[in-house]
Parts: sequence; structure tokens; C-alpha cells
Amino acid sequence: MSAEPHDHDAEPVTDHVHENSWSANLEKPEHGDDRDFVLRQAIEAVEHTADGNHVNLVTHENHGHPETYLFDALDEAFGDSVDWEYVQQCGCGGHVTRVHV
Repeated sequence: MSAEPHDHDAEPVTDHVHENSWSANLEKPEHGDDRDFVLRQAIEAVEHTADGNHVNLVTHENHGHPETYLFDALDEAFGDSVDWEYVQQCGCGGHVTRVHV
């Protein structure tokens, strides 16, 4: 985890509310260097997913298994209003967590 927040020139993970299930790519180089950035964009992705749908959060391999950092952040941000499940590790080393809204 980075010691201080970074300003990224990266595009937002999304710019609209998804009325369907979708995937958020949190595996770009800027994600690999900054776990706080991954968490911010993961929360934004869930906030931009319409009720009754899910978002696959595809996180960078540099941060390890999402149970060590992402699950607690989701619980803190959303409590019981969302459910999540670990899906799998990608062939590229990243991890997929599905969040049901």
C-alpha cells in the first residue's frame, strides 16, 4: 500500500451507472502501484452498478488476494447492502471478485 495518495491521470473506472452486469478493470499499471487507488475505484464501480446487477472487480496481482484488503473495504463502504464472492485468479495473476448490488 502506498504511503501517501497519488493523483492519477487515469480515466475513471466508469462514467455512468451500469444497468447491466459489467467488469471494472483495476489491473492497469497505475493500479499496481497504489492499493488505495484500487480501493477508491472499486468502491466507485460498485456505486455505479444498478440494483439487481453485479460488477466484476478485476484487481491487480501486486496486491495479492482481495480477502486481505478489498473485502473489508467493501464491508465498510456498503455493509449488508451488497454481497461479494471471490471468483478466481486470472491467468495474468490478477483476481476477480464479483459484487452483487
